Amino acid sequence: MFGPRKSLSHVTQHESGHRLAKTLSWPHLIALGVGAIVGTGIYTLTGVGAERAGPAVILAFAIAGAVCACAALCYAELATMIPAAGSAYTFSYAALGEKIAWVVGWSLILEYSLACATVAVGWSGYLVGWIEAAGVHLPPEILVGPHGGGIVNLPAVFVALAVMGMLIAGTRESATLNIVLVIIKLVALGVFIAFALPAFQSSNLEPFMPYGFASTEIGGHKRGVMAAAAIVFFAFYGFDAVATSAEEAKNPGRDLTIGIIGSMAVCTVIYMAVAIAAIGALPFQQLANSPEPLALVLRSLGQPAAAYLIALAAVIALPSVILVMMYGQSRIFFVMARDGLLPRGLAKVSPRTGAPTLITLLTGISIAVVAGIFRLDEIAELANAGTLVAFIAVGACLMVLRRAAPDMKRLFRCPQPYIVGTLAIVGCLYLLVSLPSSTLVRFVIWNAIGLAFYFAYSRSRSLVGKAGRAA
Repeated sequence: MFGPRKSLSHVTQHESGHRLAKTLSWPHLIALGVGAIVGTGIYTLTGVGAERAGPAVILAFAIAGAVCACAALCYAELATMIPAAGSAYTFSYAALGEKIAWVVGWSLILEYSLACATVAVGWSGYLVGWIEAAGVHLPPEILVGPHGGGIVNLPAVFVALAVMGMLIAGTRESATLNIVLVIIKLVALGVFIAFALPAFQSSNLEPFMPYGFASTEIGGHKRGVMAAAAIVFFAFYGFDAVATSAEEAKNPGRDLTIGIIGSMAVCTVIYMAVAIAAIGALPFQQLANSPEPLALVLRSLGQPAAAYLIALAAVIALPSVILVMMYGQSRIFFVMARDGLLPRGLAKVSPRTGAPTLITLLTGISIAVVAGIFRLDEIAELANAGTLVAFIAVGACLMVLRRAAPDMKRLFRCPQPYIVGTLAIVGCLYLLVSLPSSTLVRFVIWNAIGLAFYFAYSRSRSLVGKAGRAA
């Protein structure tokens, strides 16, 4: 019904010239996860979430984190059981069949490309704020895309292309640089908490839930805790990129478990502390939709030097998120091409770096185009839709493979798999329907285009499908 499945015994076997080099150890993987998770979500989307839920954006972070924790446990078991590139796409191919895998892969392409673009736009907001704080004013036409009243978001285009260049240089080199950038980000958030928490005022938390809990339409916009959770969810899902790196991990059984669970634990604690400090220090109406909410809080507290340094840290370190997300998308593209679902010529790796150079080049250019045109909230919401579908599939894969392959070696075993898998699916479905209806319509259109491409091109060229027909 859902097409041929990949054999679990052959899923990690690939011919020469189409294998990724094993260059990453667990410190690289934790840094990949933290690098992707701690980024635009906490630096920028805190303001968007406050606009939708008021002070209850703190609760929205907790809900999104809980859903992601369930998904992370599912990912940890599957990534150590199937240490191949492609994450949710590869798991779905082995557990559910090619058609589901295509939808998941197509959704992941949307997730990663739009996540990169979202962070690039968020980075641009901090860069512009930092430059203007120094007394330099740039023409607004080159700072926002057409939907924001400008021509193109030139800083966002620039950072996307710069990160593309770093990835082309090699995976290990990029991952090592990412560790440095992650340290800068964590130090900056520590400084923010140290300055903002002493200014905490309980009155800023009242009313705590001004728009209620459920996602409801108010004045043409979604409001409520779940509406905020559906967008700040973007802030948590970088661990997916760790699973995508499975084929390049030196010791996948140990390193992937540490990378996925470790990065989620570190980031959840950081997010809750930052959200409480920000909302407690400043009324949420002032934070709402600010392109640089953390710097805004510090300026409002009479700490312009600290605000300047926080913005500078964001300018320096947010590209680490783009790096990880662009890395993730290039690997999804690569695996789908290697399987024959996209042109096979794209699935070639550089003999010098062991990385897919052509795929990375195409990925970087496409992300730069999206970042130059669209607004932050538009692309973050659509990226979330793609991720939620992938997480739903991973929850299903966990439960299916527990029944279909109960004796297969699992280096990490998810506790209570049927409960955790069900919670991941139900939680993600609730977040999905909490997104704006316009976002869901765009997501359906994206997948309709994808399925048309699959039936017109991919199905007849699938290597797994050809092997099944030959047998």
